[in-house]
Amino acid sequence: MYGEVLKVGDRDPRVAEVRGTLARLGYIDGFTGDAAGDSQQWRPGDDLFDPALETSLRAFQQQRGIIADGHITAGTLRALREASYTLGARVLSLQPPGHWFIGDDVAALQQQLNDLGFYTDRVDGHFGPNTHDAVRRYQLDYALTSDGICGPVTLRALSYLGRRITGGSPQAIHEQEQIRAAGSRLTGKRVVIDPGFGDDHSGQVVRGRYGEITEEEILWDLATRTEGRMIAAGMETILSRPRSGDPTSLDRASIANAFGADLMISLRCDQYRNDKANGAASFFFGSESGNSSVMGEKLAGFIQREVVARTPLTDCGRHGRTWDVLRLTQMPTVQFYAGYLTNPHDVAVLTDPDQRDTMAEAIVVAVKRLYLLDNDNAPTGTYTFSELLEDERR
Repeated sequence: MYGEVLKVGDRDPRVAEVRGTLARLGYIDGFTGDAAGDSQQWRPGDDLFDPALETSLRAFQQQRGIIADGHITAGTLRALREASYTLGARVLSLQPPGHWFIGDDVAALQQQLNDLGFYTDRVDGHFGPNTHDAVRRYQLDYALTSDGICGPVTLRALSYLGRRITGGSPQAIHEQEQIRAAGSRLTGKRVVIDPGFGDDHSGQVVRGRYGEITEEEILWDLATRTEGRMIAAGMETILSRPRSGDPTSLDRASIANAFGADLMISLRCDQYRNDKANGAASFFFGSESGNSSVMGEKLAGFIQREVVARTPLTDCGRHGRTWDVLRLTQMPTVQFYAGYLTNPHDVAVLTDPDQRDTMAEAIVVAVKRLYLLDNDNAPTGTYTFSELLEDERR
């Protein structure tokens, strides 16, 4: 779609595709056309984006953990296509990076292997090396050809297994144990800090106390202030991009995975069509359907509470989402939205260097709280960076 956004009132063949896909997924009743098949056949009027379709699309977006704005964007269209795949509709195998099979059929396979104890990573719907290895281990244990390809024979074998271990999440247990085994000290912990924008993309321009400043400059400054404090605490840090680069979400996640990061913290600002929306929010991998990152959710909660306790920003809460930068990373990841650049109050906070300094301290303290686990007993907003450094030296 090349950045095109379709809304109520628009006509486009993609509207018909969305209508047919939503109907097959159970979000629209009484639809008899075939707007999403290879033939791209639809009835007159199916390509008109009407309010009823918007309502159904919002329901799908909400269930999938993406922003429920009722618009057809490239991301929403991709999510609809991924949701169309059912396990057994195609042969699944490991493809080169950037060409992995993605869809609900992969997620269903991961969940089955998870229930059987062969797959302990995130159920993210991406057929990557870990899923390939899990299929091979399953095939080896069940005397099948151990090639990592999930075709008819492997699927038939999976269908014969009725009793599985369910009710727990090996991936959640794995995340928790990784945090516990790492110890409470920050020294040696690896964190990727991911400021938005970069290169020629500077985002919104706002006027603050010291003149005009771009969204990219705000996020870069917040990232470097956070980085400086983490380095002072003995942590290993890496920025996801240089000032001259604006990598894709996939590239940002790949950098974090290649770095072997323990955590990733992504920094963004928000905007809205009017100046009423305001406040900070934190997001982690998760949705109403499927698995979620337990420790990502916990870190999002710590960051949210610490920032809100130390700044005048409104608390917009923590939320599960399936955005690429959250689901493609192999470590707990939080995307923190530091305020709305369309709200005068938030702009005053975000353009104040002292407030950005306070946010950076809050983020580092939140990371420390994550590793303290049961020994975290200081009231929210009271644990200072000086006290953190003193505890690190003990």
